[in-house]
Amino acid sequence: MNSFLSVLRESPEFANIASGLERKTPSQVVLGLGGSMKSYVLAALYRAVPGRPFIVVTYSPQQAGRLGEDLATLLSPAEVMSFPALELWPHEEARESADVLSQRLAVKACLSRGRRALVVVPARAFARRLVPAEVFSEFSLTLKTGERHDRDSLITRFAGMGYERAELVERRGQFSARGDILDVFPPDSASPLRIEFFDDEIDSIREFDPASQRSSREVDHASLAPAREFLVSQNAREAGLARIEAQAAAQCKRLEGLGRVTEARSLRDRTDSALEKLREGLTFDGEDQYAPAFYGRLGTILDYAADPVVVVDEPARLREAFVGFEAEVREAYATLLEAGRVLPMEVSLFASAEEAMACLGRYQRLEFVLLARGTDISNTDRVRLFSGKPASPYHGKFDLLVKDLKAWRRKKHRVVVVVSTEDRARRFREVMVENGIEATCVPSITDEVKPGNVIVSAGSLESGFELPSLRLVVLTDAELYGAERRKRRLPQAQSAGSRLAAFTDLRPGDYVVHVAHGIGRYMGIKTLEAAGAKRDYLLIQYAGEDRLYVPTDQIGLLQKYIGPEDSPPKLYKLGGTEWSRVKAKVKESVRDMARGLLELYAAREAIRGHAFSPDTPWQKEFEDAFPYEETPDQLNAIAEVKADMEKPRPMDRLLCGDVGYGKTEVAIRAAFKAVMDSKQVAVLVPTTILAQQHFTTFKDRFAGYPVRIAALSRFQSEAEQRDILKELRRGGIDIVIGTHRLLQPDVKFHDLGLVVVDEEQRFGVAHKEFLKELRKSVDVLTLTATPIPRTLHMALTGVRDMSVIETPPEDRFPVRTYVMEHDDTVIREAIVRELARGGQVYYVHNRVQTIDSAAMFLARLVPEARIGVAHGQMPEDRLEEVMLKFMDREYDVLVATTIIENGLDIPNVNTLVVTDADMLGLAQLYQLRGRVGRSNRVAYAYFMYRRDGVLSEVAEKRLSAIREFTDFGSGFKIAMRDLEIRGAGNLLGAEQHGHIAAVGFELYSRLVEEAVKELRGTTAAEEEKTEPVIDLGVSAFIGDDYIADLRLKIEMYKKINAASTVDDVNDLEEEMEDRFGPAPEPCRNLLAIARIRAVARDIGVAQVASERDQVVVKLLPASRVSQDQVMEAVRANRGRVYANFGKSPSVRIRRDGLSDEDLLRLVEDTLQRVRQRPSKTRLGRDQGIRGLATGRRQGSATSIGG
Repeated sequence: MNSFLSVLRESPEFANIASGLERKTPSQVVLGLGGSMKSYVLAALYRAVPGRPFIVVTYSPQQAGRLGEDLATLLSPAEVMSFPALELWPHEEARESADVLSQRLAVKACLSRGRRALVVVPARAFARRLVPAEVFSEFSLTLKTGERHDRDSLITRFAGMGYERAELVERRGQFSARGDILDVFPPDSASPLRIEFFDDEIDSIREFDPASQRSSREVDHASLAPAREFLVSQNAREAGLARIEAQAAAQCKRLEGLGRVTEARSLRDRTDSALEKLREGLTFDGEDQYAPAFYGRLGTILDYAADPVVVVDEPARLREAFVGFEAEVREAYATLLEAGRVLPMEVSLFASAEEAMACLGRYQRLEFVLLARGTDISNTDRVRLFSGKPASPYHGKFDLLVKDLKAWRRKKHRVVVVVSTEDRARRFREVMVENGIEATCVPSITDEVKPGNVIVSAGSLESGFELPSLRLVVLTDAELYGAERRKRRLPQAQSAGSRLAAFTDLRPGDYVVHVAHGIGRYMGIKTLEAAGAKRDYLLIQYAGEDRLYVPTDQIGLLQKYIGPEDSPPKLYKLGGTEWSRVKAKVKESVRDMARGLLELYAAREAIRGHAFSPDTPWQKEFEDAFPYEETPDQLNAIAEVKADMEKPRPMDRLLCGDVGYGKTEVAIRAAFKAVMDSKQVAVLVPTTILAQQHFTTFKDRFAGYPVRIAALSRFQSEAEQRDILKELRRGGIDIVIGTHRLLQPDVKFHDLGLVVVDEEQRFGVAHKEFLKELRKSVDVLTLTATPIPRTLHMALTGVRDMSVIETPPEDRFPVRTYVMEHDDTVIREAIVRELARGGQVYYVHNRVQTIDSAAMFLARLVPEARIGVAHGQMPEDRLEEVMLKFMDREYDVLVATTIIENGLDIPNVNTLVVTDADMLGLAQLYQLRGRVGRSNRVAYAYFMYRRDGVLSEVAEKRLSAIREFTDFGSGFKIAMRDLEIRGAGNLLGAEQHGHIAAVGFELYSRLVEEAVKELRGTTAAEEEKTEPVIDLGVSAFIGDDYIADLRLKIEMYKKINAASTVDDVNDLEEEMEDRFGPAPEPCRNLLAIARIRAVARDIGVAQVASERDQVVVKLLPASRVSQDQVMEAVRANRGRVYANFGKSPSVRIRRDGLSDEDLLRLVEDTLQRVRQRPSKTRLGRDQGIRGLATGRRQGSATSIGG
């Protein structure tokens, strides 16, 4: 076999190691392997020693990440698992990252079930002790179809396993119960599971999509792991509680003896509260601290694995990591114990360095040592030396690479090239073939590789290497392009909440907009009965005591009011004229704005500008050197910008995307394209610091190309500025980056072709006017980090060119967000932890008057930190100086106001502390959190409010929203709403911002869309079909016994109302049965009426209504129905269906003796028959119903054969 990993079997060293593992040699040392060479040998050993799990213990999270990524490429992602360290101390009252918990629980579940995997564990994760493996197994559960279970007992069991009850299961660790259906999302599962009961028997188990909530495939069993790490067996509970009480009493007595009465009281209160929750079996933040009380012996991850091979990565460095962690624990807990924050038992959750190393020594182990350090190789019998070396770097020098490749091929070397994307792999192969080297692209590097062959594959390896004895060469992005490996994109799980319309977030008390009646307050759903038939209505309260009951089939007339945060809108009076006046005023203003945009667009279309040439080969090479994989949004934006540049009219495109989402790279590629056409580029930014940052970015990206770049701002001296201006005039500078200094009259260009404007809304009115004139002659690309709402984006299609980047770079982690009371200890721990990994911290204190006091408090709390202060009232040059020093890492902590929310992209800042977070707006909190997490390391955000302060309802909502929506993209719906409205205001002007507040965002967007369509003359072609009135006098509603949750109920009403075809309704019926079980009669009636409405709308029916003992179907004069179709329906249901061909043509259906369901079936059947197209040519409009009216006796009724 010639697979890539099996090449190693030719090595005697490798054979010795593998046989040592099989013979259970207690320990072996593998010497001389670093980087991906180590990963390669490790992966091959995992393949060569079947049946046993491998646990790799390494010295840092970063090394764990590098190993994990390498191994996932060399083996498969399914075989490699990560067991990350918990980020919080056990007692901290904050929520641990869901992602970290899921990964840890998945590893525990996999190993405890006896499955095989290769698990990578950093030192800190190994040193924190775990609940015994047998307890974890006791709390695990397997369910099979056909088994009998009491549903209520299962619900109790799920809660005991740590699952959180929710109305909608969207995240791991949640479950929901609806009728005969239980939904549950195990932490180690890719998909949530839907368990359907028939009585007390499991009828089916199905996987479902959390976004659509629809089932995808059926499975015959489900293995459910616990959803939390802290688990207490019933038989251990009482003894554990007694231990906590005893230790708390002893510690309080000790503290009182030391005169720390306040601390003792605080500890007693905290412990009493925890004991109460533990007795009741409740889950709470900080519960892990009590685990030692319940179990005599806590374990490590090795206890979960059956006969593992333990791999110790760099034992000396690992020991150092354990020692460092032990010191950190000792220091932290010395303070915490004296402060009455914790009980002494919590310290026993952490293994000392000696205990951790001794634990590793009890297992068969393999030690990887790069450089021998004495004791590592004391026993030479167990040392295996590999003679490998790192691959030579080429860094774009392809002539050298081609020469080496030809030599390797002659010597029958196997050459494996691993690049980060399939596109890059294809291009590399093409370049090789052009240079006479035969290379083959393969889907995976685990494929066959023969001597003398060059294979190319997409994957992710840290570095290349050579094993001369095996004639094997491996090359990666690092050697070829001098870039780090491009991070590969992982599909982001999108929560269903982020996909549904904003309307489904509707809760009682929210403001809504009724198109005809204006802004009111939604009070809930009421079921009302009229003439024996029940229906659901949305109750809307207006000014005074006015109330409006809106039938659920008119839900389309209502929208949730979305306006600026924290300024509640005015309620209107029912029947008043004020709403009509406001709406008319907004409509007129929107129409004027749209007309202005259209005229501008048309004028620009008529101007002739420079049409840039298609991409050159250099462009391709330049783009290949980008060290990350582009997001789909980025690629789309790049394509749109280039297409605009190649047109013979000036480009004017707006590019929206959050900071760090890759807008700058789009601008850089556009700039490169312009320079390739011998045109100059101006990059205009609002601040001197941004100019400096962009200048650095551009210089780095253009390194190695003959492109001359300059910066023009206050940072340049007078003499430097004169030189730059001179060079710009004569064409000696290709790209200039500057502030509004670039807009001064003395700045002249030799041949300007492209202007990139960053955050135009931050420039003054005069500058904006100048840019408006500029747009008539050169290509302009405007960048903004303020999001533009998708609805507005769509509404402005055809009048404003816009590109949107909504996808974050995939190597960015969601920011771990903690919302808590102000806590000095947590602040110190957070800052010390960030400083320990070489990072920096933002500390937001949003009051200028007391900001210096806040900085002094921090200096006392963390004396080892260098602290800077920044706020908007400082002189501009002083503020710039502080910010530059912070960027240059002269300060560790920046104490600042919210001035940083529009700030810079500083990847080294990955901890944010916000004091008095309840006083800030949701959009501000969201943007502040966006300042961190801009690199590929985990970032932390602490939003703190004053201890014992009472939070307002708005503040509490705001903080819970920011805590819940930590995943990328999911915050878009809630936290970004205010931002989007701000963005719309920036885009369209302050006056329009006021109009959005007046009528709500959804209605405003609809008015913009209507105005644009009307002005472009597209409304006639898109004339909407008339909505038929359906009133059949039958009970049709969604009962609380079927769907109790109001949000879900509204979601279903909204979907029913939006269903435009019978197929849509049938699909919805399947979805409802899948999600909620078989529908009761009133709900089936509701769906039948939706089908009737869909057919009625299609054929042109004005009304389907009950009149005494008949149902009358009134046809519109313009209805496209032929006489034959009507007669077919009459003929099929003799004695029940009649046609009336008078002035108002109609079909009548007798309802006597029919149940509601039979009546609905008959009405639908009749309409379906009327709709069926006859085989002959359909009659035109004047031959349709109007023809029927004149072709028969006026006013007569007929029944065929009756």
